Amino acid sequence: MTTAATAPQQSHYVMSMVIIGILFFIFGFVTWLNGPLTIFVKLAFHLDNVSAFLIPVAFYVSYFVLALPSAAVLKRTGMKKGMALGLFVMAIGAALFGQFIDMHSYHGALGALFVIGAGLSLLQTASNPYVSILGPIESGARRVAIMGICNKAAGALAPLVFGWLVLSGIGSFEQEVKAAPSPEAAQALLNQFISRVYWPYMVMAAVMVLLAIWVARSSLPEIKPEGANQEIGAAGTRRSIFSFPHLWLGVLCIFVYVGMEVMAGDAIGIYGQTLGLPLDAVKHFTTYTMLAMLVGYFVGLVLIPRVISQQGYLAVSAVLGVLLAFGAWATHGYASVAFVAALGFANAMMWPAIFPLAIKGLGDHTEFGSALLIMGIVGGALIPQVFVHLAELIPMQAAFLLVMLPGYIYILFYGLLGHRAGQPTRAAAVDSAAATP
Repeated sequence: MTTAATAPQQSHYVMSMVIIGILFFIFGFVTWLNGPLTIFVKLAFHLDNVSAFLIPVAFYVSYFVLALPSAAVLKRTGMKKGMALGLFVMAIGAALFGQFIDMHSYHGALGALFVIGAGLSLLQTASNPYVSILGPIESGARRVAIMGICNKAAGALAPLVFGWLVLSGIGSFEQEVKAAPSPEAAQALLNQFISRVYWPYMVMAAVMVLLAIWVARSSLPEIKPEGANQEIGAAGTRRSIFSFPHLWLGVLCIFVYVGMEVMAGDAIGIYGQTLGLPLDAVKHFTTYTMLAMLVGYFVGLVLIPRVISQQGYLAVSAVLGVLLAFGAWATHGYASVAFVAALGFANAMMWPAIFPLAIKGLGDHTEFGSALLIMGIVGGALIPQVFVHLAELIPMQAAFLLVMLPGYIYILFYGLLGHRAGQPTRAAAVDSAAATP
């Protein structure tokens, strides 16, 4: 595996990492608002758990619908302009979300979240492969982990900011609504509560527009994936995307992983509520998961690749996920929530390991392969839905375990064997290189 001359020179490397890091911070902040948003809409619109969980559905389904169109757009615009365009689309979605919430339209707000997800789909389809091939693909997990620190730092901050601006005093507020003398008085209180969301989303939309202009005018260099991520096979003969089974297994792995991540990060609030924990405590639970992920990223940065390979760390993380899921099932109250939050540590290095492993050697299929991986993010919509419906039939903690256990077992398989599927052995790669004129 080589890095082509099209990769940016060392003088541009640090600035490129800074710009991409800021982008990862932005979409981390937006993404991890979904947890507290679920708590917000459940109270504001009198929703049950199934209806409230339409928040991650609307957000993550957009990745599945729009990832392939995003790849087509990036082929025309290049990665740099594509990132700027993604920020513009996110800004439109944030403005629409504020407007629809102010109009008390839950379905309109779900549509706006789909638009935000559309912008993120374009942004992630560009930025993830970009940072993976910014240097040698074998150390891609380290660079993606640095981006993950930016992402999860924002994820830890987002619930705190949202809690301060929107969910402040939510426990006592819920009691006031229940004690209101009439339905009209209760609705008036809820209207006041709903209006708290408008200006934060308007400000967020304006910030994204400014960032989009900055990225478009920045010195961020273009990288040609077909040069920086050399295709596997003798003399580049493997031209079909279907000739890379490690990619397709990686798509399923991303699907499963994002579901695990959303269960630990976004669903933890509803998980805590179901255990009977107070709302004023529940609103911060997503932050605890994000802090655990931050610790996991720092540990991964220290160990990969000096002590352990990215695929080896992925396998170890999956085993830890199994153990922590059993811990959440076997305990109760805050102890059970602590095990769920600790899953953030187990999940931390999964995306940084899976993405570079899955796109390795795709050559000029890199954008398309990345789009397929981004489509796998729809697992964040579907797996929590399986959980919330299953929890209506069996005890919630048992439902959690039944959803999480198969997911971590598959991730373990990918870390041990799946990432090698269809890949040439080292000896075959040497023979292929020697045979190339």
